[in-house]
Amino acid sequence: MDTVSVEQATELILERIKAIDETEEIEVEDALGRILAEDMRSEFDNPPFDRSPIDGYACRSVDIAGASEERPVRLKVVEEVYAGAYTDREVRKGEAVRIMTGAPVPAGCDCCVRQEDTDYGEEVVRIFRPEKEWGNYCFRGEDFKAGSVLMKKGSRIGFVEMGVLAGMGRGTVPVYRLPRVVILTTGDEVVTPGDPLLPGKIYDSNRMLLTGRLTELGVRPSLVRWVEDRPEAMADTLREAAQKADLILTTGAVSVGKKDIMHEALKMAGAERVFWKVKVKPGMPTLFSVYQGVPVLSLSGNPFGVAAIVELLVRPAIQKMKRDDSVRLVRVKGIMADTFPKPSKGRRLIRAYWENGMFHLPKGLHSNGVLASMIGCNCLIDMRPGDPELKEGAPAEAILL
Repeated sequence: MDTVSVEQATELILERIKAIDETEEIEVEDALGRILAEDMRSEFDNPPFDRSPIDGYACRSVDIAGASEERPVRLKVVEEVYAGAYTDREVRKGEAVRIMTGAPVPAGCDCCVRQEDTDYGEEVVRIFRPEKEWGNYCFRGEDFKAGSVLMKKGSRIGFVEMGVLAGMGRGTVPVYRLPRVVILTTGDEVVTPGDPLLPGKIYDSNRMLLTGRLTELGVRPSLVRWVEDRPEAMADTLREAAQKADLILTTGAVSVGKKDIMHEALKMAGAERVFWKVKVKPGMPTLFSVYQGVPVLSLSGNPFGVAAIVELLVRPAIQKMKRDDSVRLVRVKGIMADTFPKPSKGRRLIRAYWENGMFHLPKGLHSNGVLASMIGCNCLIDMRPGDPELKEGAPAEAILL
């Protein structure tokens, strides 16, 4: 199949992308952004005891019912209890326990008095205000009860969830493993950043661009490699990569030039071609194949084309593989703060910055091979086929990065 719409391309890719079913047990401290593979059920009440939310004195509310500045109530301080400590003593009439925030409330007490409402007495304390029954008192299980399902299977673990898991006493947590994504860049003209730049060469920006964006989407590439512009070399690399990949991404060599080797390499490897060319600019020559059950998405070599297709096609694939709705495409509407003077014959994506409902265009070129003008941009304006130039003040819609 050749020349499909963005929507058709997305559907064809997602039909061949599998959600990861394999799970692993990892440390909670490493679980940020991961997806739970099981319900998380609490095994105990939290807190596991009644506790004080203040620094002060635990006592019986009936004993201090008439307390005032003029007529303070005197209570005998029989013990001190700090957070992390515990006492078996039962407080009786006329007694109080010096207590700190987070400490267990002793038996017999039904309130805690703020130390600011006392004279801070150590052996005998004078209390200047009454406190109602269960005032300044946190009950056992106030946070969660034993047997409660606090997080459902398929939930994304954020910083709050990490805190709750720790409060449940979990040192490890079952999660779905991350997708194994392989990045293969092509081009005899590209040089690894840090190496000398020889005449006729350019640095390989696509490798870092893809690695960085996948990492932002929660996937660290399992293999990143440059492959020379020989179809045999790429076919061999595809055979190797397919043994340990859920998705293979390639950049470059997808058009019709003499060095555009991906078509021949995929044929040599025995891959099934699903489509070639997507009705969008940049990224039109995108090629999608399946090799030994592994999806292979081949992007153009132009950096902005790579950046655009990652958002349109790779991101939905990552969302499905990870089971992570946080990476879904988000669209926003706004008003053009600047004018984009070119009408759109076909679908076109334009780099921009969206703020307070306004789309601002960056300074510099909008060419497919230009990446620097994308610095600071946070969206791609989505121009539809037949749209006229986008004038200042015109409405527009964009995909947030």
